Formats: sequence, C-alpha cells, structure tokens
Amino acid sequence: MKYSHDKSPKRRVAEPVQVYLRPREMARLDRLTAELDTTKSEVLRQGLEALELQISDPEHHPALRIIGMVSTTDDPGIDVAREHDEYLAATEIASWSDHPEEPGRSDSE
Repeated sequence: MKYSHDKSPKRRVAEPVQVYLRPREMARLDRLTAELDTTKSEVLRQGLEALELQISDPEHHPALRIIGMVSTTDDPGIDVAREHDEYLAATEIASWSDHPEEPGRSDSE
C-alpha cells in the first residue's frame, strides 16, 4: 500500500522565468526566433550559453588577457612575475617618449 507521502515530488523540465523586454529587445528576440526557426526560450538559452563562453574566453576577459603579455624571451632585468606593476608602468612610460627606456631599468641603476 502506498501512502501519499511516499510519492516523490514531480520535477519540472524547466523553470519559468519572467523577463521584461523593451520594444527594441522584443523585436530583436522576434527576429532571432524567426531567423533561427526556434522558440524564444531557445534563443534566450543560446544567448546565455554564448555570453558564458565569451566571458570565460581569455581573448574576451579583461583580467585573463594579461596572460602572456610578457614574452619569456624578454629580459627586462627584473622578476616580472613579482614586479609586474613596475614592468607594465615602465613599458607604458617608455611608449610616451621618442627614446624609450628599457622596461624595468632606471637611470639610477
């Protein structure tokens, strides 16, 4: 004999979300829905996935773009891993003048 409390709750396939769109955004959603021959929900799902991929891609993520900026063949005379701010500042300052100084080296050295 089964009792009502023995039943596991039914799970939804998807959770409904309410979004308020401006007229231009609604027109864009309608256009993409027609172009892709799919549902509005699928367009929004694909948009979320694309945004997630974009922000996790080092080419598009501001913090991750600094990876590899300094070539390992460069010898700036300092430990760039420890003194990256000094190296980047020296590189920027050197780009301002006609006679760039070597990044990481100052006249007092």
